[in-house]
Amino acid sequence: MHALTLIIVGLLVFALAYRFYAKFIITKILVFNDKIPTPAHTFKDGRDYHPTNKYVLFGHHFAAISGAGPLVGPVLAAQFGFLPGFLWILIGAVLGGAVHDMVILFASVRTKGLSLTRLARKNIGKPAGLITGFAILFIIITALAGLALVVVNALNESAWATFTIAITIPAAFIMALYMYKLRPGKIIEASLIGVAIVTAGVVFGEPLSKSSLGHIFLLSKPTLSIILPIYGFVASILPVWLLLAPRDYLSAYMKLGTIALLAVGIFVVNPHLKMPAVTPYIHGGGPIIPGKVWPFVCITIACGAISGFHSLVASGTTPKMIDRESDIRMIGFGAMLTEAFVSIMALIAATVLLPGDYFAINVPVEVFQKLGLNISQLPDIERMTGEVLSGRAGGAVSLAAGMSVILSSIPGMKHLIGYWYHFAIMFEALFILTTVDAGTRVGRYICQELVKMVRPRWGRTNWLPGILISGGVISFLWGYLVYNGDISTIWPMFGVANQLLATLALSVGTVYILKHTKTWYYGLITFVPSLFMFATTVTAGIMNITGNYLPKHTFQGNLNAALSGIMIILVVIIFFESLRKVYSMRRQIR
Repeated sequence: MHALTLIIVGLLVFALAYRFYAKFIITKILVFNDKIPTPAHTFKDGRDYHPTNKYVLFGHHFAAISGAGPLVGPVLAAQFGFLPGFLWILIGAVLGGAVHDMVILFASVRTKGLSLTRLARKNIGKPAGLITGFAILFIIITALAGLALVVVNALNESAWATFTIAITIPAAFIMALYMYKLRPGKIIEASLIGVAIVTAGVVFGEPLSKSSLGHIFLLSKPTLSIILPIYGFVASILPVWLLLAPRDYLSAYMKLGTIALLAVGIFVVNPHLKMPAVTPYIHGGGPIIPGKVWPFVCITIACGAISGFHSLVASGTTPKMIDRESDIRMIGFGAMLTEAFVSIMALIAATVLLPGDYFAINVPVEVFQKLGLNISQLPDIERMTGEVLSGRAGGAVSLAAGMSVILSSIPGMKHLIGYWYHFAIMFEALFILTTVDAGTRVGRYICQELVKMVRPRWGRTNWLPGILISGGVISFLWGYLVYNGDISTIWPMFGVANQLLATLALSVGTVYILKHTKTWYYGLITFVPSLFMFATTVTAGIMNITGNYLPKHTFQGNLNAALSGIMIILVVIIFFESLRKVYSMRRQIR
């Protein structure tokens, strides 16, 4: 199988879905109306509520939702072969993920920018709203830990990669000041400046890493595990226009540009996929994911097909910046399909590696020695990139290696493989960090909403002590999990948590649709995916607890089991509460 086949099929499916399925939803079910003022105009405050150009907001939203899932998830799921992951990306993104994102974003915009917690309370009931708040808090903490851990593993002891990521922060500040203060509205000029600074970071990162200053950026995993939560805290309390929006917009340029470049590389090289369509690991017992292809291909790919984390962004930062309702189709539905295309690119990059090289990177050395596979091209890739790649589990390194192999195969590019590899690492880390800062901010919103029930003053988004304390609590909790966890424990828990949240959001979306339409079967667009995701994630969660966490007999394993158990119980309660609400409304509509 050649890579071009996957790209062409994916593009055709996504184009048809955006043209016909999205149009059906927005004309028959949601019914957009640009005459209704959005929360960005009604509650404009310059901090959280701020009308934003749809292209800039697409950049923010796409960057915020596109964390590690569409990059790392398909890479790890390649263990099952390329076919299961490819099919799930197509089906899950069109029928689940894109609908999930657009419905929640629309519901939040129509209800003054309410969070998912308050949407659940408003549409299902007060108890459901309270339980949803606690469920989201648990889920977002584990999700942020899973995302951040991938960055830690990718940047660990790599001065070049760390420098290129660090330079994006001042680039975002300069962009923000330029397009909001010095030259208001000059987005293209600010974008060119930002891209130039980030590109300089990649180019000059290599000589800097070899100079006497290189040790400053040569950071260990424990150090990175402390720095990242601090960054998340700072990003969550600064005004949204100063760091979050411009950094995400800048990141979107790099992300989309890199994916476009990778697509060009695939079209030029048309590499053959080395991984078979399916492997024996679809029946379970794999070295990366020990479970069977179902349910684990769904929770491993996560954001690449459907992601509950998106509902936090779609009911968090984005609805407070939507300029008009017609922008929702491109930002909600379109960004999800773009992310799914990124997932296909990541799947291709992983499967162009020979199976022996792929597993040598993604499992510990002692585990790889028991697989009976041979390493082929990996020593040459390590020599040309100047990095040790063996045993770098987590997916990020194997993705960067696969991307660098494809891009360096373009005529005249062979000698640049080291730059391609580190550019790919920066590209991945940018994807993830933009989700970390947006996610921490959303976590702050949720934390303040819960405390507000007891202390109203703490729920005010303009009261600095409440902002600082809530942001600090969220950052500390996910930072603790990153500091003490590893990819084999955190990523499965992230996958289950993420998809449980998608189940919850789809349930809320179903009730919202039934409340605002007289045609009961319109609710099926969210109800059917919610049933599938509920069965998938509860099954995977129970398998994780019994087969992954408890057998470890460690404090961290027991903690992960307890967190997973709490999340499952909370979501089961909310799911059946929503079912009861749907049943009663279904009878009323009839």
